[in-house]
Amino acid sequence: VLAILASTSSYQSGTGENGYFFGTLGAGTPTNDYMQPEEDWDRDLLLDPAWEKQQRKTFTAWCNSHLRKAGTQIENIEEDFRDGLKLMLLLEVISGERLAKPERGKMRVHKISNVNKALDFIASKGVKLVSIGAEEIVDGNVKMTLGMIWTIILRFAIQDISVEETSAKEGLLLWCQRKTAPYKNVNIQNFHISWKDGLGFCALIHRHRPELIDYGKLRKDDPLTNLNTAFDVAEKYLDIPKMLDAEDIVGTARPDEKAIMTYVSSFYHAFSGAQKAETAANRICKVLAVNQENEQLMEDYEKLASDLLEWIRRTIPWLENRAPENTMQAMQQKLEDFRDYRRLHKPPKVQEKCQLEINFNTLQTKLRLSNRPAFMPSEGKMVSDINNAWGGLEQAEKGYEEWLLNEIRRLERLDHLAEKFRQKASIHESWTDGKEAMLQQKDYETATLSEIKALLKKHEAFESDLAAHQDRVEQIAAIAQELNELDYYDSPSVNARCQKICDQWDNLGALTQKRREALERTEKLLETIDQLYLEYAKRAAPFNNWMEGAMEDLQDTFIVHTIEEIQGLTTAHEQFKATLPDADKERQAILGIHNEVSKIVQTYHVNMAGTNPYTTITPHEINGKWEHVRQLVPRRDQALMEEHARQQQNERLRKQFGAQANVIGPWIQTKMEEIGRISIEMHGTLEDQLNHLRQYEKSIVNYKPKIDQLEGDHQQIQEALIFDNKHTNYTMEHIRVGWEQLLTTIARTINEVENQILTRDAKGISQEQMNEFRASFNHFDRDHSGTLGPEEFKACLISLGYDIGNDAQTGMMDCEDFRACLISMGYNMGEAEFARIMSIVDPNRLGVVTFQAFIDFMSRETADTDTADQVMASFKILAGDKNYITVDELRRELPPDQAEYCIARMAPYNGRDAVPGALDYMSFSTALYGESDL
Repeated sequence: VLAILASTSSYQSGTGENGYFFGTLGAGTPTNDYMQPEEDWDRDLLLDPAWEKQQRKTFTAWCNSHLRKAGTQIENIEEDFRDGLKLMLLLEVISGERLAKPERGKMRVHKISNVNKALDFIASKGVKLVSIGAEEIVDGNVKMTLGMIWTIILRFAIQDISVEETSAKEGLLLWCQRKTAPYKNVNIQNFHISWKDGLGFCALIHRHRPELIDYGKLRKDDPLTNLNTAFDVAEKYLDIPKMLDAEDIVGTARPDEKAIMTYVSSFYHAFSGAQKAETAANRICKVLAVNQENEQLMEDYEKLASDLLEWIRRTIPWLENRAPENTMQAMQQKLEDFRDYRRLHKPPKVQEKCQLEINFNTLQTKLRLSNRPAFMPSEGKMVSDINNAWGGLEQAEKGYEEWLLNEIRRLERLDHLAEKFRQKASIHESWTDGKEAMLQQKDYETATLSEIKALLKKHEAFESDLAAHQDRVEQIAAIAQELNELDYYDSPSVNARCQKICDQWDNLGALTQKRREALERTEKLLETIDQLYLEYAKRAAPFNNWMEGAMEDLQDTFIVHTIEEIQGLTTAHEQFKATLPDADKERQAILGIHNEVSKIVQTYHVNMAGTNPYTTITPHEINGKWEHVRQLVPRRDQALMEEHARQQQNERLRKQFGAQANVIGPWIQTKMEEIGRISIEMHGTLEDQLNHLRQYEKSIVNYKPKIDQLEGDHQQIQEALIFDNKHTNYTMEHIRVGWEQLLTTIARTINEVENQILTRDAKGISQEQMNEFRASFNHFDRDHSGTLGPEEFKACLISLGYDIGNDAQTGMMDCEDFRACLISMGYNMGEAEFARIMSIVDPNRLGVVTFQAFIDFMSRETADTDTADQVMASFKILAGDKNYITVDELRRELPPDQAEYCIARMAPYNGRDAVPGALDYMSFSTALYGESDL
């Protein structure tokens, strides 16, 4: 085993703090820093016997805390694990799993086998055991045994400890620090000297069970008392065995880290429930804090947005006020007020707007990171709403400033004209003011084609105006010459001004020609671009409509119920896919037109003043929709494939149901017909027919599993939402109704035969008579419905020789053929007599006569039965020819129960010859046969 472990390159090994080797967690199991030795201690201390003593005591107590659950314990840790039995038992207790069956022999090979089974189980839990072999454990090697137990403690008691994404030693240490942070004189930094004074153990207990320890009475300079208090309380109330002696910890310069970790891990597991509750509380507090912060941000945003919008609402009317002033001073004051607004009032609001957007973005980011829904401000307070309002403010501000400046210029010009209005020079200077700047403007570079044409018209008008001012310039020159001639005192300034006007006039001519050439050149370029824009718009619009229609069709849901329908959709989709290459060529051609415009703009440095005037469809939008179409095509393919598979499954269900229904439906119909024939045909005695019918009923009942199977198939069809089935004309409802009719018919037929047997036996009718009745009934049951209509029943009675009697009415029947039959047979049947018979055989007035009712009637007519008159004559004999009978006579002549039956039901006799106790037997006799009330 040692050779195999040593040769495996993936194993990790290290030397423990006591000099023995230990196991590490294997691949797939996080490794932790607790496996690394401390670097801040003298390596000479690693073989301190005191540490080994502490580990013996701690590890032994830890093992016993688990072994006692199995009813055993160890005394000597290196001796009691040598045969491997208690080691395997320990692993079973702490893991909750069953190990392989141990060897019960006493030989060394049996012990090594048991220890190997335990080591293999440890390795199966992701722990790589390096340099720990079964032989060392069997030989009682103390360091190897302690190393093995430490590995077990790491794996099953410490490894799964996790606190805020830290695990094992770091997690356990962090847990201790968190729990003891509020306690004075407790500073947990490690698992050795930080625990020597015992306050750390006491703090852990007091934090979770404050009623067990009076922490305020503990003193840092009394470690023995502190440690003993903690260990005794833990053993008594927390079920944590005493793993160390206080003297061992206090008497050691640096207590054994593994012993302390093992002891502390027991406290962790004891208080894990409280830890979970605290974690849950921290999580709730964290979530609530996030919510509270977000809600505060929302409230701040709403208030800031409301205040800013209100300020904009109040400011815009002031900026939109264009009431002119009559004096320069008043306009100057307005300009000053506007400058104050730009310098003092607006900058804070700019900062508020910026902060508002920052707060909004920060809030949305926090909501997204905390998995909360995005914040939706109140109506009218979106960032876009504020930007729109701010844009309106700036637009009003720009117009107000331009208006102020224009008004000031206007007043200045008025003042100037007021002073120089009679001087032609001033008039000319006023006319030429700004003309050079106007002619030097390059506004055509950002103008549209229509604007260029307007500029050309305007320029032609300017050229006309320029020509018109030629006379005024000549006049100014003549006036200047005249002033010179008159020795005007300010002639130099006049001459200078005149020369300036002439130079300016020449410059205006040159600038006018240059501007015309620039406008004509720009017009030609823009006309070319306009043609390209128009062609782009003409081709982009239908292509965009095609893409939108394609996207709509590709995303359109479909409902199909047959294979043919889904195949039709698939064929249409394939035809659509075949058009995609041509569509892509059209897209590239459209983009090529746009690229041509961009090439012209870059080549001739044309500054475009806007987008395509003929369409709002951009190349980016075309590419985006095209990409969307390309993404939707495979989705549509997948949806059609899935629906095709579903329809194939539905078709299989239809065929499966149709195959069974096409067998069961005719079978039920056949059985119904066979039952009808059995009830009509007269083969054998009634008992033979009854036996035959019961066997037939049994065969029908045995067919029920097929009905149930068909019900199961029908359930699948319903769950698949299949509404039609071309493979059969039978529905499940038809099958159910047919099956129920079949069961009802066979049961009713059996009942009819049983009743016929009862009637035959009760009335003494012979089998030949029964056959004759059946033959007559079947003969007139021409529709084989098992019943006779009134006319069919009357014909049947006459065919059997029954004399219905005369009637004072017409004596004619509705059926002319039946009337001729009666006349030919010499019978005359009255309607009243026939109505009386029909009331007997059809008491419910259903308009039909069943075979059972027919048999009952015929048995009554043909059999030797008692009548009311015969019973009355019998009572008269018992009464000695009196019209009444006494109680004593009834009790003397009749059996007791029948005598009491008559006494209870006979009415008192009220005739003149009545005596006390006389009973009326005449009315009783008629009541027995339904001719009066009993």
